Amino acid sequence: MSAINRSVRTATRNLRLPAFQSRALRAPLSLTQRATIQASPRTPSFRQFSAMSPLQSGAPPPPQAREYDPEIKDIASYVHNTPINSDLAFDTARFVFLDTLGCGLEGLRFKECTKLLGPIVEGTIVPNGTKVPGTPFQLDPVNGAFNIGAMIRWLDYNDCWLAAEWGHPSDNLGAILAVADWISRTNRAGGKLGNGKVITVKEVLEAMIKAHEIQGCLALLNSFNKVGLDHVVLVKVASAAVVSKLLGLSEKQTADAVSQAWVDGQSLRTYRHSPNTMSRKSWAAGDACQRAVNLVLKVMKGEPGVPTVLSAPVWGFYDVLFKGNKFEFQRPYGSYVMENVLFKVSYPAEFHSQTAIEAAKRIHKQLADQGKSAADIKDITCRTHEACIRIIDKQFKPMDNFADRDHCIQYMCSVMLVYGRLEATDYTDGGEAATSPLVESLRQKIKCVEDPQFTKDYHDENLRTIPNALTVTLNDGTVLEEIVVEAPLGHRLRREEAKPEILAKYKRHLGPHFSEQKVKELVDLGNDAKKLEAMAVDEYVDLYVSKDSKFV
Repeated sequence: MSAINRSVRTATRNLRLPAFQSRALRAPLSLTQRATIQASPRTPSFRQFSAMSPLQSGAPPPPQAREYDPEIKDIASYVHNTPINSDLAFDTARFVFLDTLGCGLEGLRFKECTKLLGPIVEGTIVPNGTKVPGTPFQLDPVNGAFNIGAMIRWLDYNDCWLAAEWGHPSDNLGAILAVADWISRTNRAGGKLGNGKVITVKEVLEAMIKAHEIQGCLALLNSFNKVGLDHVVLVKVASAAVVSKLLGLSEKQTADAVSQAWVDGQSLRTYRHSPNTMSRKSWAAGDACQRAVNLVLKVMKGEPGVPTVLSAPVWGFYDVLFKGNKFEFQRPYGSYVMENVLFKVSYPAEFHSQTAIEAAKRIHKQLADQGKSAADIKDITCRTHEACIRIIDKQFKPMDNFADRDHCIQYMCSVMLVYGRLEATDYTDGGEAATSPLVESLRQKIKCVEDPQFTKDYHDENLRTIPNALTVTLNDGTVLEEIVVEAPLGHRLRREEAKPEILAKYKRHLGPHFSEQKVKELVDLGNDAKKLEAMAVDEYVDLYVSKDSKFV
């Protein structure tokens, strides 16, 4: 070692030594001395920094009982112990299944959607993984749930449930189909997921019925939007519950998974409202499906639950996110929601606008019969229900993107009045409708006013109508007779009328992806309830695989 290095090390030791010596030589206080020392009034005592400080600050003590919140126990018990015996629920679920898959295929036609899909690492293929309909992708079930969930929800065209909270219960199919397909493929290869069984389409339909019921019953009297939370929290909870059952978890583990879904971070609704309306609203349900599957897989590996996640004072969901209120329930879990769910048959539009658009279509024809057009309109009054005003009344707000347009009742009615149509492409930036000066001027002439009776009918459990009424005043002062539409096509009261249209919609969405013969095969299979229900889900999903898709 050089002389310079030795001197540097010696100097360093000398600098450290006094401090070290002072610590080493400092005598400890005697027990007597320590006993006589009092904490200064201005100096915080040691106890104030202890883990028990919440007790000293007045916060309630943690609950002693480890029983699960009854709301969570009810969900787990329903999933494991309640058989579904309703023929109407299974028949409706079959139509929801076909319609939802068709909506997902239609979503693939939009680059904004497909750019988010596929494996995390390009080119990855997961052995025995989830296959994504309409694509060549085969993914792990977590990412598969996101892919299927995002494409299903992209165009806001799948089913709908309207109550104190809104939502789209078929969003849960993203998680259900991804997991059921993965389980079946894995078990065919010798795996033991979900007790080693291959899942049938009927079991998928039953899972859908139960997911619809959980999401829908929680939505009946509990408004998450009023506290700023997005309805996809209910997708996450419902998906976690039914997916855990598919994977063979116990009732206790299902409660664990549901509790984890409630404690998970919840999405804010801001991406659905001005000034932040954006495309996240189209993949938020896919995100919820992804998170649900991820949480269930953690529980399957032994992760415990959070028993009082809802009711825990200070730290629970109710106190933190629900203004201290507990959930209210109108009815026990059964099959009510699937039996009464709303189909979006006619238009790819936010559901509270469906009846208004139907009324606008009648007015468009009436004007044409009189030799007039939308250019002759001076103003329009839309008599509507409170939820419509809260969500999609955007008379003077700028239309900045696709997401703004498909959540603006004035824009959607204006497009119908100008062109006599409303299609998904009418929301696209730079499109004919989006750049039309007439559409824009007419949009600002439509005023929404609440009719309290319409709001009452909207919440009535025996009606659940979504009424809208349009009154048009022309430039020459003529006032056209008000057009009222209370229940849209696809409502339970118009279900039989809607069935041929639902199948036509499904067929239309299959067309761009498959040959005419393949489309006929899928439609015929969908019409044969017994054959479809008995089919293994992985074999059914294989019918939708597109190895050379032109859209992804």
